[in-house]
Amino acid sequence: MIRWIDRTLVALASAAMCVAAHAAEPDKIVFATDWLAQAEHGGFYQAVAEGTYKKHGLDVTIRMGGPQVNGLQLLAAGQLDIVMGDALQVLSAVEQNVPVTAVAATFQKNPTVIIAHPGVARLEDLKGKPIAVSSASATTFWPWLKQRYGFTDNQKRPYAFSVQPFLVDAKLSQQGFATSEPFSIEKGGIKPVVFLLAEQGYPPYSEVLAVRRDALTRRADAIKRFIRASAEGWKSYLANPAPGNALIKRDNPQMSDELLAYGHRKMLEFGIVTGSDTATQGLLTMTDKRWQDTVEFLRGAGLAKAGVNYGSAYTLSIVEDVRVLP
Repeated sequence: MIRWIDRTLVALASAAMCVAAHAAEPDKIVFATDWLAQAEHGGFYQAVAEGTYKKHGLDVTIRMGGPQVNGLQLLAAGQLDIVMGDALQVLSAVEQNVPVTAVAATFQKNPTVIIAHPGVARLEDLKGKPIAVSSASATTFWPWLKQRYGFTDNQKRPYAFSVQPFLVDAKLSQQGFATSEPFSIEKGGIKPVVFLLAEQGYPPYSEVLAVRRDALTRRADAIKRFIRASAEGWKSYLANPAPGNALIKRDNPQMSDELLAYGHRKMLEFGIVTGSDTATQGLLTMTDKRWQDTVEFLRGAGLAKAGVNYGSAYTLSIVEDVRVLP
């Protein structure tokens, strides 16, 4: 009888341990960035490197994006849990009835820049002058430049994602990102003039974090913990990027220490992550006004579709309680 009781107690204890272990299992999240690993993704890699996601009960896998990767499409298909993308991409997905919603914004200032040669004092001084821009600019920043400064399509020159034409043509300006192309131009021997469009009023968020709409109820708690841990990761990365950079270089061995340092410095200099409303609302925050301003820009440029409920493109319900101040 005593042996039976002992065996029963052992079995019950074992079962209790299994239940406890199961309860302690972290929530798995597959998160996809929008490009190959770089400083612009540093806060997320920092949260992995320093165990911040684990501290918040998460098992996070970071998958790099790239030129042939459509993260929002993979998200909608259920192959990813959280995806990084541009705010305009999310709005476009909503137009196509793709059930995705932005829950946070990494970049408070869109890093898109127009790069000019020394001597150009104001962005409006480039009116009527050649500017190399990509075909994608036709539905992003170029219509905004036309509205704001009277730029015309006659100014457009093809952009092949190379700074070489800029380096050999003193009359040519070009598009770029604040954390990237100016670095290559400086290495080419020219100290460029850089105009951050966000500081001129260009409204879209960049590197927003999107989820499937049904996950907002099904996995709301895990998503909120991911956002909080990511915000903590960004705060840490901006203070000391070494742990995150080590993982970035592991995933993208071609990334140099010099470019990582440049990207980190420019994010701080321009307040790309820490600007806008973060001082009071915390890192990764979003506001109704910024999204409404973005939709109004699209409508004014004739890029918005009639009858679309753009309000479903984002929600503040996840990020509003995070408030990790920079």
